[in-house]
Amino acid sequence: MELSVKNLAVARGGVPVLEGVNFALRAGRALVLRGPNGAGKTTLLRTIAGLQPAFEGEVQGAEDRIAYAGHSDGIKAMLSVAENLRFWAQVFNRSEIDGALDGFNLRDLEDRNAGSLSAGQKRRLGLARLMVSGRQVWILDEPTVSLDAASVALFAEAVRRHLAEGGSALMATHIDLGLDEAEVFDVSPYRAKPRVSAADEAFL
Repeated sequence: MELSVKNLAVARGGVPVLEGVNFALRAGRALVLRGPNGAGKTTLLRTIAGLQPAFEGEVQGAEDRIAYAGHSDGIKAMLSVAENLRFWAQVFNRSEIDGALDGFNLRDLEDRNAGSLSAGQKRRLGLARLMVSGRQVWILDEPTVSLDAASVALFAEAVRRHLAEGGSALMATHIDLGLDEAEVFDVSPYRAKPRVSAADEAFL
């Protein structure tokens, strides 16, 4: 089942920033959003993930299939690494966390409180949540922030494995992850044009 975006317009603060966005994301594929800062990539991702309403258009095939990772790592500082992963696994009615611990090189940190981790370790733990979700569509906003080169490679391998298992990924990142399965979608041509309201027209 593919994720389909049809004539989507998204808004920030009630003001449209992107409009007329159309694409389909098939199983086993990744789509990388590109565009200048402030172009609306984060707003687009949040809208597709269901975290804010669309201004126009629709998203199909997203129902209970999306796991979202944004700028926040989404971890509980007073819980250990393993406890954090178990918490998120339970949220998604799952229990297996070994793959996430090994996939993001967290095995040696599993008993450490998340609050004591470095920024890069916290980021790896935040991304490892994706692997315990069981969700088919990963939506990722600048996922490699705070990661060193070795950790970026771990993340890329996790995405590659997810795609090989029939999942898909939609992400905004400036880093080339070396994914042959990835296509690039530039949001620049979809910048919304200024809209004139009826009230504004009275003064024109």
